[in-house]
Amino acid sequence: MKKYSALFCRSDSAYKNRPTWDVYDIDRNARHYNSSRAVVCHPPCRSWGRLSHMATQVREGEKELGNWSIAKVIEKGGILEHPSGSRLFNHIPKEIGFVIEIDQYDFGHVAHKKTKLFIHGIDRSELPPLPPKDESIHLCEKGKQRSICGNVKGTTRCTQYQREYTPNALIDFFEAILDKIEDRKWWERESQDKDLARCRA
Repeated sequence: MKKYSALFCRSDSAYKNRPTWDVYDIDRNARHYNSSRAVVCHPPCRSWGRLSHMATQVREGEKELGNWSIAKVIEKGGILEHPSGSRLFNHIPKEIGFVIEIDQYDFGHVAHKKTKLFIHGIDRSELPPLPPKDESIHLCEKGKQRSICGNVKGTTRCTQYQREYTPNALIDFFEAILDKIEDRKWWERESQDKDLARCRA
């Protein structure tokens, strides 16, 4: 049974190893998503970053998926994940939801990867606990630390897969958030039904 939904994922995404996830990759049009479930959105980021002017292989309509994802998270509840430097967060209405910054390294990523999450459907106070900061040093087979772009002195550049994959511990964190969002939606529906029953009595 599918319990969670992830949109704009890699074809070899770790989400696909979990039978409870309904995963939309490049071969499955996420814009056709019509479930009532809260979502995790990973829209393409190259049109929104600080170096977007250097992106030369942007597909037609790709940038618009960012704003589409904001609207979908607001509609269904859920999480939008993008790099910390993404300008997409400037398009999120300030009075809706909240944004946190994490380092995916703390969730087991092979490199430090500062990321922001737009979360809608719960209060900040309901956020599951974040993992402790990982102060350890992870070395690759070359004996160097990895960095996302390889522009940090003494590091080696992550592969395309390493730059884009989602660590399992972060997926666990997303599941905990989505469970809380769905619990709140259920409680609100129950409250509305009780209110309607009282009105009809």
